[in-house]
Amino acid sequence: MTRSAVEALRTPQERAIDTLRQVALIVGGSLFVAVCAHWGSLSLMPLTPVPLTVQNFAVLLVGLLLGSRRGFAALTLYLVEGMAGLPVFNPAGAGGVAQLFGGVTGGFLLAYPLVAFVAGYIFERGSRTFARAALAGIAAEAVLFAGGLSWLYVFTHSLAKAAYLGLYWFLAAEVIKVMLAAGIAARWRRTQ
Repeated sequence: MTRSAVEALRTPQERAIDTLRQVALIVGGSLFVAVCAHWGSLSLMPLTPVPLTVQNFAVLLVGLLLGSRRGFAALTLYLVEGMAGLPVFNPAGAGGVAQLFGGVTGGFLLAYPLVAFVAGYIFERGSRTFARAALAGIAAEAVLFAGGLSWLYVFTHSLAKAAYLGLYWFLAAEVIKVMLAAGIAARWRRTQ
């Protein structure tokens, strides 16, 4: 049976339960990223104003586990929560719209919905193996750092300075985050 035929056979209650489930996954994904933004945050302030957090790992994992559309929605909701003033961004920032558009981490934060989308899109379009998840994570990290370094370039007017502040100090940690997220996602998908 086609997907639309199966959908037509479902009762309104089944559709409502499925919709609630989708909303719960999206809200849960945004809250998971918010918790990870605060947990394990390490300020490298003498070296760079950009903090090292577990937040990027959470963004990758949400994208890999929820898929491209729900991952994008979860991270868009996360940004809306932060702009509304909820304490979801990292603890070092001012919070709200000021941190999103006025702080040095704004480019990274604004890239999060696209990062989750890219990770989910690549992972859901093939065999759900560790290698595919790792490839999806690497591509998503490229999007993340393109956004973050572009934003830092606006502040510093120097690509070398932007890379110094927002890339070099984080490479080893990002490799670990990608591998960990890929391992969890590949394992999770095999059990389903």
